Amino acid sequence: MWFDLCLGLLFSLLIAGAAYGKRSLSGSGAAAAVVVGTVLYTWGGLPWYGTLLVFFLTSTLLTKWRHRQKASVESGYAKSGRRDAGQVLANGGLGMLFCIGHSLWPHPLWWAAYLGVMATVNADTWATEIGGSSRQIPRSIVNGRKVPAGTSGGITVLGLVASLAGGLVIGIFAWFFIQWSTNAAETGSITYASSGIGQLLLLGVVGGLVGSLADSWLGAVWQVMYRCADCGKEIEKNRHCNSQAVRVRGASFMTNDAVNMISSLFGGAVCVGLYATVL
Repeated sequence: MWFDLCLGLLFSLLIAGAAYGKRSLSGSGAAAAVVVGTVLYTWGGLPWYGTLLVFFLTSTLLTKWRHRQKASVESGYAKSGRRDAGQVLANGGLGMLFCIGHSLWPHPLWWAAYLGVMATVNADTWATEIGGSSRQIPRSIVNGRKVPAGTSGGITVLGLVASLAGGLVIGIFAWFFIQWSTNAAETGSITYASSGIGQLLLLGVVGGLVGSLADSWLGAVWQVMYRCADCGKEIEKNRHCNSQAVRVRGASFMTNDAVNMISSLFGGAVCVGLYATVL
């Protein structure tokens, strides 16, 4: 346990430090990433830690990809590409709790829930970053009407395909890390015994797609939104164009981080249900 704790802390410090240096994480985000990463490696082992790492690395690369071209669309987002503690915990906090739960009361459903969470956050990030570059005008997930690019709840065909790919990647790497792990007996091999490549791919694709669509729906219906008093753009943050924006809809507590956490919980619940009834 102590060896795994030290190793997990070392890996997490190195990765979080590099991400902070590249301005992919803020100071608070780096600290939160170290905590989440250390817990996952210590109590979950390589499959849990590695799956989170795949999400972090791919989402970071996609955030940097074509950043200048996406700048105008992303100017209204509540958070920038430099993730803070709120974003890190919204994306990895639930997974950390599931990992702790699995270490205390081992059961395959913890692993299924974790995969659903990771698939959701990965699918949602891929849909946002890749779908944001689509030439197709987004349509609202609520009523199907065309909406400006960057609007919460706007979806495109490219975004849906990216969402499927993001969930699929989580399933592939989850299987890979299970096969690669040399300490399966110590990290709860019974949890993964019935999770073959087919099951993991199904959980990743379904959990990721459903969870990311839930994120879009919550963003369109419940997320707090503002309108810039200067340029008139609908945005996720309360300041724009160096002035105070006006709240136009949504619940004040339903921030972007809250939407991400609730949707990832939904994706995890879907995978638990799928695992319990089908797999």
